[in-house]
Amino acid sequence: MGALLITNIGELTTFSSEPPADAMIVSDRVLWIGPASSAPEADEVLDAGGGAVLPGFVDSHSHIVFAGDRAAEFAARMAGSPYTGGGIRTTVAATREASESTLAANAFRLMREAMLQGTTTMEIKSGYVLTVLDEARSLRVASALTSETTFLGAHVKPADVASSEYVDLVCGEMLRECAPHAKWIDVFCEKSAFDVDEARVILSAGIDAGLMPRIHANQLTHSGAVQLAVELDCASADHCTYLTDADVSALASSRTVATLLPGCEFSTRSPYPDARRLIDAGVTVALATDCNPGSSYTSSMPFCIAVAVREMRMTPWEAIEAATLGGAKALRRNDIGHLGSGAQADLIILDAPSALHLAYRPGVPLVKHVLHKGVRVL
Repeated sequence: MGALLITNIGELTTFSSEPPADAMIVSDRVLWIGPASSAPEADEVLDAGGGAVLPGFVDSHSHIVFAGDRAAEFAARMAGSPYTGGGIRTTVAATREASESTLAANAFRLMREAMLQGTTTMEIKSGYVLTVLDEARSLRVASALTSETTFLGAHVKPADVASSEYVDLVCGEMLRECAPHAKWIDVFCEKSAFDVDEARVILSAGIDAGLMPRIHANQLTHSGAVQLAVELDCASADHCTYLTDADVSALASSRTVATLLPGCEFSTRSPYPDARRLIDAGVTVALATDCNPGSSYTSSMPFCIAVAVREMRMTPWEAIEAATLGGAKALRRNDIGHLGSGAQADLIILDAPSALHLAYRPGVPLVKHVLHKGVRVL
């Protein structure tokens, strides 16, 4: 791959220790950053047109392997029905009936949709079929799209299987079939899904099988999942809506990232997490879409940035960093989420002079160009 010089940059955000600059050279990696006047020769030039350049978004929480939709459920919530998480079983039924090719086509469509809005890395979970062979099938679909695949057999308990029997299945045969296709293991830890003791057993089994842990934590209640996340050194505790002071302190003293999902609260009319409280306590925060057909049917990281600034008391720069470098930390990656020398050349060029416009101009399609590993995909 030849070297590409990006010049006429209005604002370059690297989230690295690189000095201020207005030009960069990339191949599949970032090769050079500096003033345009001293740029080395390159094989090709891309004029940013005075637009802002920033790292590609890292969406560290999505559920895009599914079939069907739940538009009627959304309409009911907007009319006043509460969100309980029970609608997951509706998607399970539709996904079980879908062919692998149908699931793959829908997942590719959503990932392409996300990429055109600036997402260059996307984590994808299973969890919408809850049978051994079909969970493995979902992960095969996901692994064709990303290396960040997550086994979420413990998403919800099937109505026709005893609780203890299903936990044994997840930890046994299902894990054995799914582990070859997964990097991570996750559990939806809530009273309506899997309690802390069950989550500990499942995550520990995944760790023993070579998977790294993450967890759906404290979305609906003070479930105890955040404390478990820290106990097991989970890469990420996701949702974090209901937190005690002890939860915040535990996160602040750990490596566990608090991944916040504002699209979920927007779509369920639930309380937003208090990002300001977490950031001020020293917790590392990420933003992700939670793209799924029930509680957050958005693939747009710019939308999540705007909502986080408006509703979660984040500054625009905090939200942008959480959507890039924060997401990388939630995936324990140091090669993405920033544009320091040697980083993977995943970047966005905006049709705007500053990345601040992502929050300042919500809903406007500002992403002009997207490069993934140095290749233009937009």
